[in-house]
Amino acid sequence: QVQLVESGGGLVQAGGSLRLSCAASGRTFSSYHMGWFRQAPGKEREFVAAISWSGSPTNYADSVKGRFTIFRDNTKNTVYLQMNSLKPEDTAVYYCAASSVASSVRYLTQTADFGSWGQGTQVTVSS
Repeated sequence: QVQLVESGGGLVQAGGSLRLSCAASGRTFSSYHMGWFRQAPGKEREFVAAISWSGSPTNYADSVKGRFTIFRDNTKNTVYLQMNSLKPEDTAVYYCAASSVASSVRYLTQTADFGSWGQGTQVTVSS
């Protein structure tokens, strides 16, 4: 398994931007599909975005499509989530996750598809 540590969360006004980072340990990072999920208080953890081990293709939840971008740097063992045009409804704890499932990331949208998780980073968007 791979160990994951998220960073970059914080408080931002609506319309602002944040970039989340997820640093992975181990030399096999480039073999994992990576994903971002989020969980708001009182709600279930939901899929945000995923990226193939190679960097392409990517997949996004409809609620963030066009505003968020997932990308990775395999030389740095890091995956990122660039979040623009943030809305108050984006407020949540954001989790990074790794998947070794042999499938296109277009189908990896469930928490059960991902076997390793970070501890989460809080994102709060004020109106």
